[in-house]
Amino acid sequence: MNISIAFTRILFVILSIFFMSAYMVSRDGGWTSTHLWMGVGLGLILSALLIGFDLLFRRFNLRSFNVAVLGLFFGYLMGQALVLILGAILKISAASVHLQPQALEIVQIALFLFGIYLGTLMTIRAADEISISIPFIRFSPTSQKKKDLVIDGSVLGDARILDLASSGMVDHYLILPRFLIKELYILAESQDESIRNKAKRSLDMIKKLEALPELGLRYNDTDFPDVKDPMGKLIRVARLLDANLLSADMSRVQTSAIEGVRIINLHLLSNALKPLMQAGEQIKIKIQRYGKEPRQGVGYLEDGTMVVVNGGGDYLGETIDAKVLSVKHTTSGRMIFCNAPDEEDQGDYDEGH
Repeated sequence: MNISIAFTRILFVILSIFFMSAYMVSRDGGWTSTHLWMGVGLGLILSALLIGFDLLFRRFNLRSFNVAVLGLFFGYLMGQALVLILGAILKISAASVHLQPQALEIVQIALFLFGIYLGTLMTIRAADEISISIPFIRFSPTSQKKKDLVIDGSVLGDARILDLASSGMVDHYLILPRFLIKELYILAESQDESIRNKAKRSLDMIKKLEALPELGLRYNDTDFPDVKDPMGKLIRVARLLDANLLSADMSRVQTSAIEGVRIINLHLLSNALKPLMQAGEQIKIKIQRYGKEPRQGVGYLEDGTMVVVNGGGDYLGETIDAKVLSVKHTTSGRMIFCNAPDEEDQGDYDEGH
């Protein structure tokens, strides 16, 4: 927990207990132990409610807060306008309309609350179309801005995102659109067992990401009902938030940007972090199966990199020292081509003759 947040919570707990105790003691009856303990109890309840609200809204960002405040302001103006219009109507039709003062107050309060509610709701729904700026002035950042990452659905089905999030390398926010979560819940009820299991694994991955204390995971309520393609929605969300898109879709390995949104592919990132072998190096590799060519064997490094060994078919199930010939880069990763020890000896013999 952030030290400043912990300090603020403790401070408000103390203030809540102090003010509630002071209020109870100042009531009729004065200073009594009963009033004091009642004040302490009320202070603890109040502080628990405050911290509860804090935990409830911790996933909300500053943008959501600004939209809510702006909506309340517009709603206040709308409510005041409705009350003024009602007053003008009553003055004009004073001879035909007679309302009791209590009834008039109730109608005014109802109109005022209706205006606040309607103004706030309309502002929240149209938040994507609101742009607040200072006219004719543009601020240029002095340093390069870090962009948040909007999570693609394919990422949630890849266990490597949990390792990436736990590594501490992601120092900006991961943004998870709520329409993506709704879609996963729908798929979790599918009749197709593979689709149902995949959706459930993705939902479990969300819970694991939420449990990471140092990860900045935020939810976004923006939706585009007119867009049916989920990828199109994600691109529009990323463009709206000026964020990048994190994907694990193999079909997008060759795609670096779509409609002004940069796509960061988890496969390319994983391949970039794999150890690079140089020609002539010796590696230990266990031959696990036969290759496509005669006497060819195939093994795998710990990170999943495929190693093709010429002459390795004679050592099936054994761990041998192979010599690296070359490294080939493919869309699905790297492939390392090697020679088995007997192939190297044969090569030396041929060169000598």
